Amino acid sequence: MGSFKDAAHLVRLVILIAAGVLAFLGFRFLAVPAGFGQYGFYRGPALDDIRQRPISFAGRAACETCHTDQHDKLAAGPHKGVHCEACHGPQAQHASDISIKPVLPKTPELCLQCHEAGGAKPKKFPQVVSAEHNSGIDCKTCHQPHSPKEGPA
Repeated sequence: MGSFKDAAHLVRLVILIAAGVLAFLGFRFLAVPAGFGQYGFYRGPALDDIRQRPISFAGRAACETCHTDQHDKLAAGPHKGVHCEACHGPQAQHASDISIKPVLPKTPELCLQCHEAGGAKPKKFPQVVSAEHNSGIDCKTCHQPHSPKEGPA
C-alpha cells in the first residue's frame, strides 16, 4: 500500500469537487427565488404577483353580450374557434366602460400571423404568400374578418 504522499492528488481532486459543489450550492441559493418549487417547478408567490395585476381580458361572453351580430357571423364562419380578444386584444376596460373604444386591428399584420404560408401549417389550413396574394392591401378590402368567405367588410 502506498503512502499518503501517493494519494495527495486524490485529496486535491476531492477538495476541488467539494469546492465546486459548495460554489454551485451558493450560486443556487443566491439565484433561485424564494418559494421556487412550492408548486412543482413554479414559484409559489408568483400566484400572488399575478393576482395583483389588473384584469385585462373581458372574455368571449362579455363580447357576445353586446356584439351579438358579430358573434353570430363568427360562430357560423371558419373563425368560430378564435376568441374575440385573440384579434382585438384585451378588452376588459371596454367591457366595463363602452365609451373606451377599442382599436381595430391592422388586418394585414394580424391575419398574416396565422395565414402567411409556412411549411409547419397543415395543408388544409388557408395560407397565402402575402407578397403574391394581396400586394400589401388591407385584407378587409376583399374579406370580412368575422366570416372571410362573405366578401368585403
